[in-house]
Amino acid sequence: MKRQPFRSVLVANRGEIAVRLLTAAREMGLRTVAVYSDADVGALHVCAADRAERLGPAPARESYLRIDAVIDAARRSGAEAIHPGYGFLSENAALPEACEEAGLVFIGPPASAMRALGDKAAARQLAQRMGVPTVPGYDGEDQSDATLAREAAAIGWPLLVKPSAGGGGKGMRVVPSDDTLQEALAAARREALAAFGDERLVLERFVHPARHVEIQVFADAHGDVVHLFERECSVQRRHQKIVEESPSPALDAKTRDAMGRAAVALTRAVGYRSAGTLEFLLAPDGSFYFLEMNTRLQVEHPVTEAITGIDLARLQLREAMGEALGRDLGLTPESIRARGHAIECRIYAEDAENGFLPAAGAVLRWRPPSGPNVRVDSGITTGSEVSVHYDPILAKVIVWDEDRDNAIARAQRALADTVLLGLPSNIGFLQAVLAHPAFRAGETTIDFVQKHLAQWRPQGEPPAAVMALALLAAQAAESAMGAGNRRPSSHGPRSDDADAFSPWDIARSFRLGEGEPAS
Repeated sequence: MKRQPFRSVLVANRGEIAVRLLTAAREMGLRTVAVYSDADVGALHVCAADRAERLGPAPARESYLRIDAVIDAARRSGAEAIHPGYGFLSENAALPEACEEAGLVFIGPPASAMRALGDKAAARQLAQRMGVPTVPGYDGEDQSDATLAREAAAIGWPLLVKPSAGGGGKGMRVVPSDDTLQEALAAARREALAAFGDERLVLERFVHPARHVEIQVFADAHGDVVHLFERECSVQRRHQKIVEESPSPALDAKTRDAMGRAAVALTRAVGYRSAGTLEFLLAPDGSFYFLEMNTRLQVEHPVTEAITGIDLARLQLREAMGEALGRDLGLTPESIRARGHAIECRIYAEDAENGFLPAAGAVLRWRPPSGPNVRVDSGITTGSEVSVHYDPILAKVIVWDEDRDNAIARAQRALADTVLLGLPSNIGFLQAVLAHPAFRAGETTIDFVQKHLAQWRPQGEPPAAVMALALLAAQAAESAMGAGNRRPSSHGPRSDDADAFSPWDIARSFRLGEGEPAS
């Protein structure tokens, strides 16, 4: 794959990851190009780029998932490189191949490595050949219902059904017995085909209770591979990660070293380049099993950046220009150190009153938290429109502190200082996770939410009418302050005066449902 210096980069994605990558590229002095669908004409990532190119209508299959449209956008804009972000085309080997054919630099691994490790079935088979433990399961070519039913019975119950392609928890199903297997297979195939264009499935024994621990790796074109420690991502709902942290509260030095060595060996075996993440299950007895590799930058990469001080997005850009980890960047296994504790909370547009269904609508007010060791990666601003067509992730709140207890406290303060008005979100749920005694004790197995917060419902939230009045009061107060003292955009610092007019704080000064000041 082509590796050479470039002056301009197109980010083939949207939302918070597109803003993150465009910002990193601009900070390196590169010319940036965004792409958008008709639903994203006024989106924040479009405004964050030097130039923007339309891909097509709102549905992802007619815009963000069209390789031909992405390549055409690069040609029209004069972009010399393409970064895929995560989701959409990020793990589709056809994209780096199309870039190669078009004379563009692909910022990511070669297509051959994607196929070898990005496909769950192929990755399992490689791990088994290399002696890396995997969960007992089936990853064969025969995908008939009869074969899958026979293999499922041999593996035993409960069983995990998941797509061979893609990631992000899409299409995964836990099957407790053979009574629901056929229904689970049909549903998983439908979702896999819609999300990844590939309906092949993998069956695995459902290890329970277990933790989800992943290793961040980075490789260059010169054969150097390093790992940047682990992230624990066990707090999940419907196989979708919610809270991630590093280091894992359950990993000892010996297991961390063994897991890291296995991750590096698998990465090196396929001639991998750029950032990647190898996911493992950690059993209660300390044994671990390789699950899959995400051949891209992960949603939760800021957690690793926080504990190592290494900017993975910039590292990807520099590696794509041909720089070597050790020779040019000074990154060796001995030079990489982890310090402190980091936690990331994902903010989704979700309706907690309706089973956490994705929500859509206008963002009437967005005020992210700020302060020492608080970072927010956001894809929205006040006035943004959240579409029904895409993943409902809006932002990520990342905190760092010297130890886990202080990191939890900092994350709680950051979430309490977050204002999102206009559509429902999971902020209250995230606060409940951080406050739960089991989370604080580090008892975060994959069934954490199901075990401790399955019946959680929002409580004490100001009614919508009160919040609307609070929003109007805040806007009026800011107008009275004058333009010179208004809070800047979500990218800039907040003034103390602007903070004093938080709609959330004003809402709390009202008696709930009565609309009058509290005594």
